Amino acid sequence: MKISALLSLFLLCIGISVNAQVTSSNIRGSVVDDQGVPLLGANIIAIHTPTGTKNGTVTNEDGRFNLLNLRVGGPYEITISYIGFKTQTQADVYLSLGKTFNIDAKLVSESQALDEVTVTSDRGGTFGSDRTGQETSIGSRELTRLPTISRSASDFTRLDPTASAGASGSSFGGRNDQYNNFSLDGAIFNNPFGLDAATPGGQTSSQPISLDAIDQIQVTTAPYDVTQSGFTGASVNAVTKSGTNELYGTAYGFFRNDDLTGGKINGDKVFKTGLEQKQYGVSIGGPIIKNKLFFFVNFERDELTSLGTDGFVPNTGTGEINESRVLESDFQLVDNLLRQVVIGQDDSGNDIFYNPGRYQGFNFNQESTKGIIKLDWNINDNNRLAIIYNFLNASKGKPANRDAITFRGPNTQTLQFENAGYEINNNIQSFQLELNSRLSDEATNKLQVGYTHFDDFRNPFSTPAPSIVILDDTGSSNYIIGGHEPFSINNTLDQKVFQITNNLNFFQGDHTFTIGFSFEKFEFDNSFNLGAYGTQGVFFPTTTITDFPNFASSGALQQSFDNAIATNNAFNAAGVGNPGGWALAETNVGQLSFYLQDQWDIKENFKITYGIRFDKPLYFDTSEKISENIARKGGVETGTYKPSIQYFDPATNEPIFLDSEQLPTNKVLISPRVGFNWDVKNDKTLQIRGGSGVFTGRFPFVWLGNQVQGVDFFFYQILDPDFKWPQVWRTNVGVDKKFEDGLILTADVSYTKDINAAHVQNWGLSAPSQTLNGVDNRAVYANDDKSQIFGGPTNAYVFTNSDKGRIWNASVKAQKTWSNGIYAMAAYSFLNAQEVNSVDAEITGDAFAGNAIVGNPNNDVLSFSRYGDTHRVIGVFSKGFSTGTTVSAFFEYAKSGRFNYIYGGDINNDGSGINDLLYIPTASEVTQMNFSGAGQAEAFEAFIQQDDYLSGRRGQYAERYAALAPWRSTFDVKVLQDININDKNKFQISLDILNFGNLLNSNWGVVEAPNFDQLIGVTVDDTNTPTYTFDPSRNSTFGAVTSELSRWRMQIGLRYIFN
Repeated sequence: MKISALLSLFLLCIGISVNAQVTSSNIRGSVVDDQGVPLLGANIIAIHTPTGTKNGTVTNEDGRFNLLNLRVGGPYEITISYIGFKTQTQADVYLSLGKTFNIDAKLVSESQALDEVTVTSDRGGTFGSDRTGQETSIGSRELTRLPTISRSASDFTRLDPTASAGASGSSFGGRNDQYNNFSLDGAIFNNPFGLDAATPGGQTSSQPISLDAIDQIQVTTAPYDVTQSGFTGASVNAVTKSGTNELYGTAYGFFRNDDLTGGKINGDKVFKTGLEQKQYGVSIGGPIIKNKLFFFVNFERDELTSLGTDGFVPNTGTGEINESRVLESDFQLVDNLLRQVVIGQDDSGNDIFYNPGRYQGFNFNQESTKGIIKLDWNINDNNRLAIIYNFLNASKGKPANRDAITFRGPNTQTLQFENAGYEINNNIQSFQLELNSRLSDEATNKLQVGYTHFDDFRNPFSTPAPSIVILDDTGSSNYIIGGHEPFSINNTLDQKVFQITNNLNFFQGDHTFTIGFSFEKFEFDNSFNLGAYGTQGVFFPTTTITDFPNFASSGALQQSFDNAIATNNAFNAAGVGNPGGWALAETNVGQLSFYLQDQWDIKENFKITYGIRFDKPLYFDTSEKISENIARKGGVETGTYKPSIQYFDPATNEPIFLDSEQLPTNKVLISPRVGFNWDVKNDKTLQIRGGSGVFTGRFPFVWLGNQVQGVDFFFYQILDPDFKWPQVWRTNVGVDKKFEDGLILTADVSYTKDINAAHVQNWGLSAPSQTLNGVDNRAVYANDDKSQIFGGPTNAYVFTNSDKGRIWNASVKAQKTWSNGIYAMAAYSFLNAQEVNSVDAEITGDAFAGNAIVGNPNNDVLSFSRYGDTHRVIGVFSKGFSTGTTVSAFFEYAKSGRFNYIYGGDINNDGSGINDLLYIPTASEVTQMNFSGAGQAEAFEAFIQQDDYLSGRRGQYAERYAALAPWRSTFDVKVLQDININDKNKFQISLDILNFGNLLNSNWGVVEAPNFDQLIGVTVDDTNTPTYTFDPSRNSTFGAVTSELSRWRMQIGLRYIFN
């Protein structure tokens, strides 16, 4: 009690805590006598038998009891006793993460027979009384049995019907994965700066925590518990394993290579990727002091090498499925000219020539080492402490960024040189502490403290050089990529995350009240130097493949290298964050929150949860850091920061001036929520549940970092002073039905409405004043419609809000466990998601440039979201046999892969060459279009006729992300075979096969994607008359994806287990 009092005093003094995420489980219930009269003061003891951890309480005047913040898993033994009544015990109770185990006991007097006693309970699964919205629980059965090769949590969160692994990582319910909240043992475990991936280590395709260290995972999209926050998509919570009184452990290894990977797609042989992957590790857990102090440790290593071209090869006329359009002779031409560029002299004065790397046959490597150390201490019966340390050291070789600012491949249209890529490094260290305390029979407390340090940096494969983007001979689309990776010039990111949480629960009658505070702080130091080695090849192409020899012979190529080398030397001499040196953006941001909640058990079978949350954004000294950055860049007006430039307010088209030192509003964001759960028959066979409320999330803080860094008039980036953090209003209703044969059916319908969604505008653009000539007569910009400086146009990219987005999501699921051990599940999800900007970019200007539009790009036009699966069917089967064999399978059949039909070129003169949606001409209008070559009009007409979307929308503009790729499917299988040595020791052999159907038939399991990035090229002359370029060889919309995604993959594993 003294420890709890000191901690409570400590919290009152500092007045802070963080968003509480789920790490534990609860046991609730009631105790009555044989006449149904509540028993006051009945003793409830729940013992976690593997560790001897004891949790106890007594019933209140209503006969109710609450045991909160219990360790997940089990088994538990629950004992209910009362003087004069027979003591009752229930064993083998297992607790699921975030679920409540309900137990209602009717005690009988000691004089009555034991068989008259009634104890009813719910294992806290589908029919948990605290369940309100869509959620999926993943435990040891799924984590052990289901197929996986990456050993990633995403291979298991895909069991949620609303999950999708499409546009960007793991999306749920049609939201960008950056709007999810991932927590590990209650601590924020996102990639908060938001570069490339939503989870730590995601840039290196590494898992931040070993699958062997995870105990349970929970995915929920509508928890009307106000203690859960930080998301407008889904909350994904994972808890790690702990030690017990028994020493247990495992050593394991997994292997796969090219011989265990398919080599055919649709009957055609495809180039193998040179793949080899090895994963191995060890886990040990046990007691330090029996019933008192326990440890768990895991260490794992992952090594992978694979071809750096994704299997695509230069065109030599073979006609193979993975042959690109890029001619090998063109590659050889460029390679020869680049190798003639002088980049310095050696000690003897001999010239050193530039090395662009290979253009085929090269591998990129990926490796990671991760570990976790966890201590669990039962301080006494009222206090339980967990201390957790985990780390990740990971790196991965990657090609140049595929689609930021422009499209770079590698794919059938565009290929890269080896040294155009880079190595990304993700190093993470995390410390967490959790203290669960029982203050009295009427109150419990949970304290969580965390600190995580991310150290991310890039090692470019190229020596200092310009970025090189060579267009095809028509000048309409990217063809060959070389030189320096544009985003890897002295690119470093240091992130520190501080968090502390405290939740106080107290019980009064039918009510469980929660009072909590939250605080989190993020510190970012980012050096990002886009364009430092030259803007050509970054913001606009270098030249065409036809003109590249002239570009080289003129001396322009050598000069661009000389400039890049001189810049590198000068910036290195000046250092990071100094005038004349490498850029430095220091960004500090956080959130302070307070919340209140009441869980009211109105009746034994009807519960409502209602509460309110207040979140206040914090920007600390970020404004001062912006001022320091302005000073480093030469000062106000005397340097690159020129606040005197007149821009345009898109809402009014009136002139406006922007102030980089003004940060977004920090007004409190309010999130009221209410949820309910009704056990209709009070027998856990029919449950209706639902709720409605507001959810406040975070945004990728790189957007704020852009404002700190992007104070340059030529690439100005800022958040609207009225910008608010993402908020949605979400409403759902669900029903669960259990039949007598054990079949459980679940159905959910949800509606999500954006309150504050992100939208990017260019305030350097007023309303367009001109129109295009020809069949496509969209609005276009004159130079007078743009902000001006030094006699030319300039831009101001501004993140603002829109409330137009909305999502409808419906799902049904059926599951059953048979008495012979068979488990099966099948589910279907339907999604209709629309938003104004499917932001998938870290750079504010890139987010604007990539948002496909017609006419004025500043308008917040509602259209389809690129995230999520429109239709998705999944299934799971698992069966264990007495021979020690377990066979499990996962099936998915989905319709998604939304894409755009856009022009290659800036048809409306808004400054972006990748955002203009196509006008789909009628057959007669095609003949009126001006094409750059003979036969192109006929080829374009033929293409439209074979395309279902285009042929059905003639005479109209294409809609943003309205087109869908063909259905995709996968059938994954896992076989486990136990080989018992004795009762304490065994070996386990595993075989995982992903896309098993492709192993049986090369036509099965093939994923198809568009054969183009930009369908048709366009240039516009001074009279606003367009000339179009269409590749006559382009005759189909979709082609097979030749990466391993379309091929069967097999992994073998061997594990030793002792306990």
